Amino acid sequence: MNFELSDEEKLIQQTARDFADRVLAPRADEFDRAGDIARDILTQMAELGFMGMLAPEAYGGSGLNNFCLSLVQMEINRACASTGVTMSVHNSLMQSPLIAFGTEAQKRRYLPKLTRAEWIGAYSLSEPGSGSDAGALAATASREGDAYVLNGTKNFVTNGGTADLFIVFARTHPDRELKTKGISAILVERTTPGLRVGKHESKLGIRGSTTVELSFQDCRVPAENVLGEENQGFKIAMHTLDGGRIGIASQAVGLTQACLDASIKYAKERRQFDRPLGEFQAIQWKLANLATDLQAARWLTLSAARLRDQGQPHTMEASMAKLFAADMVNRHASEAVQIHGGVGYVREFRVERYFRDAKITEIYEGTSEIQRMVIARHLLK
Repeated sequence: MNFELSDEEKLIQQTARDFADRVLAPRADEFDRAGDIARDILTQMAELGFMGMLAPEAYGGSGLNNFCLSLVQMEINRACASTGVTMSVHNSLMQSPLIAFGTEAQKRRYLPKLTRAEWIGAYSLSEPGSGSDAGALAATASREGDAYVLNGTKNFVTNGGTADLFIVFARTHPDRELKTKGISAILVERTTPGLRVGKHESKLGIRGSTTVELSFQDCRVPAENVLGEENQGFKIAMHTLDGGRIGIASQAVGLTQACLDASIKYAKERRQFDRPLGEFQAIQWKLANLATDLQAARWLTLSAARLRDQGQPHTMEASMAKLFAADMVNRHASEAVQIHGGVGYVREFRVERYFRDAKITEIYEGTSEIQRMVIARHLLK
């Protein structure tokens, strides 16, 4: 797999790096404290083409691919993981299935608003009683004439506090024994009567990204808002998560790069026993292990992105990338705090935020345990 970047890819990567360093990094702590991302940041990202990277130019998008999206996400997450996951969900979990399965009318209605960040998108699969077991979801969407009536509850909806459009997965076949075969994906606008956005979760990390509960009570949605075919929603959900997992692996890579950068800087500046911390072998080995794992995770992630762009099977590769990268960032965020010692435990130093932000990569868009199941099942086929 060749990862030598083209001139266009280098330009995209450098544009994202400059924005991350100049605009995003100075405000990341502010977003973490406030529990929200300033909307002007998302608008600026849209102007750079980062909020519609996969959408065709005909709908206002950048017309790029998953490889470029991964490159950008690595840079954005290096500066602010909250902004990174907001961008990832908006591109991978909202626009990607809309592009792949949406009707022409759906694309023309929603994509231009999404690519300009006039609207923010969210993906709503998890429920209080169905997390990893997505096929056990209980939310229902009953057909009544030219509409579907939604009832049920969703939780842990990333971007939910600011989202204008949701992809909601609900049971459209009355026979619950069908499980995954009776689920549909439905586009629901925030202003739809019967939809209530619940409390914002107070989280350990990625605090700038809003995470909420949604409730639906006799929420009527036009039948034309079904994404793809009725009762084919689970297939759409899994196809979408393959791309989303590459996004979370990219997030882990970006966070780990931030840990490495901060640790190298501190190891050069901090002196103990009359010499820089970086001269001690114990610290050198931590840095060497960090850099090696980081390179491996980067290659796994970009490899999965290339396969997705080529239309090749990549479910196992996406799971491998997410599993390895999530495990890696948690180990090395902890090591980064250890390198910093006491100051790594206080909020004045960014590694404290990196440590908190890292944990979620092992949980959302499929826990590490689920990734191992996916990988094993592919190996045993």
